[in-house]
Amino acid sequence: MEKTEYRSYIKGRTLLGVKPIDIHRELNDIMEEEVPHYSTVTRLSKSFNEGRMEVEDLKRTSSPKSAINDESIKQIRDLIEEDPHITYDEMEEQTTLSRGTIFNIIKYSLGLKKITSRFVPYILTVQNKQKRVEYSQQNLNYFRDGAGRLCDILTENEVFIYQKQIGRKQSNKLWVGQGQKPFAIKKPNNYDKKYLFSILFRSTGWVYIHLVGDRQQSIDNQYYINNILVPALQVIRDQRPKSGTKIISLLHDNARAHTHENVLAFLKQNQVTPIKHPPYSPDLSPCHYWLFDFIKQRLGDHTNEESLFEEVTKILNKIPISEYKKAFEKRIERLELCVKYQGEYFEHLLK
Repeated sequence: MEKTEYRSYIKGRTLLGVKPIDIHRELNDIMEEEVPHYSTVTRLSKSFNEGRMEVEDLKRTSSPKSAINDESIKQIRDLIEEDPHITYDEMEEQTTLSRGTIFNIIKYSLGLKKITSRFVPYILTVQNKQKRVEYSQQNLNYFRDGAGRLCDILTENEVFIYQKQIGRKQSNKLWVGQGQKPFAIKKPNNYDKKYLFSILFRSTGWVYIHLVGDRQQSIDNQYYINNILVPALQVIRDQRPKSGTKIISLLHDNARAHTHENVLAFLKQNQVTPIKHPPYSPDLSPCHYWLFDFIKQRLGDHTNEESLFEEVTKILNKIPISEYKKAFEKRIERLELCVKYQGEYFEHLLK
């Protein structure tokens, strides 16, 4: 739908007394893509109510330096303060200024630049940050004092993997001819088939992978012990030389299935030391900041859980041991950053 078309629609619906929020909802139902922002619908609706008749672009004057004055600067500042997400097209639409003039006002007069909002796993409280610093420092001391070694860490976590994969925005870019529309890609929703996997690995490679099942299945403490810990520890015992160390440090998150008293008793009985992991900290878990994303980027589509399990296993087998080792070395760097930045998330600071 061209600009003049959706403007005509907004104009007609406005004159019929339809509210901007309802007009925007209707446009979302009608248009497959490039739906005008709600703030644009609101501004256009207001201008049509105030007597604007044109649906074409307003005539703009040329953009000499004199176009940048206190009035035009205030006009752009007010638009940005009203809607920080506003685009150049929307600012052109609401003013008689050219794109070049708007660019110069934003860059040189207002000193602004547009950046992408940063997504974080959780909005941390002061107490959360304190725990992150406390546990990170304890972890660092544990390894710096020689009590623990990176090669002794066994890390585990669960992840849902979709049966059909959705590519990332960058990988979905493609060239299209003039007038052609890009292919639509549906985001996964709560009804798409996905399976819960538990994966355990060390600095020497992956140890054990367990397919829990689809979304209806969950892990409680006894399931975790019987189906994940017992077979994983058996694999380690079978692989370990008789003269080798018996120390195992288990790193997992704070899910109830992982921290239940039955699990802690089982670990103690089997001489496994649980490593304290701070709450809301996927940025300190090798599974989350490395392995799971690595796997998902390389998966194809599957028709059943068996073929999905097989490909996940193949991907794990193809990862060089040096990459597993690097994942744990990176964890030390992340612990240091967590302490340095007082428990704040630091992903945006990593190169």
